[in-house]
Amino acid sequence: MPILLIVYHSLTGGTLQMAQAFQAGAAAAGEVEVRLQHASATQSDEVLQADGLVFATPENLASISGMLKDFFDRCYYPALDRIQGRPYATLICAGSDGSNAARQIARIATGWRLKPVAEPIIVCTHVQEPEAILAPKQIPPEELERCHELGEAMAAGLVMGVF
Repeated sequence: MPILLIVYHSLTGGTLQMAQAFQAGAAAAGEVEVRLQHASATQSDEVLQADGLVFATPENLASISGMLKDFFDRCYYPALDRIQGRPYATLICAGSDGSNAARQIARIATGWRLKPVAEPIIVCTHVQEPEAILAPKQIPPEELERCHELGEAMAAGLVMGVF
């Protein structure tokens, strides 16, 4: 059974909601083992076991979160030249635009020689005030549906051997 690993970090809950929606969509396929893991708890051996990867992060200061960066710092070299060709997807909960965080993940994935399955899903909350930035987020249902659909599609692609 293919393994789909979702590595996430979420401070205010927005990114976690996106990752959980993706997880639910992927699990609906029924023929994929879906693992949702916090970035701080994910190790390189788990990356090596995964047949597909999903990176989910908030945009922090126009960048990926420090916790996701820590994950990449710990796992990049142990997985280098050992996971090339595997599919990946990106989920970003952004305050402004999320494009720089998406570029950072794409550059890392390029180094790992991963294949993107879709354009990154970026949900913009448009919050800029300190209190709103740190407040719990509620992702709109239509955005969560996009994450769910991508999860279904990626899991189906793994099962069919498309990726």
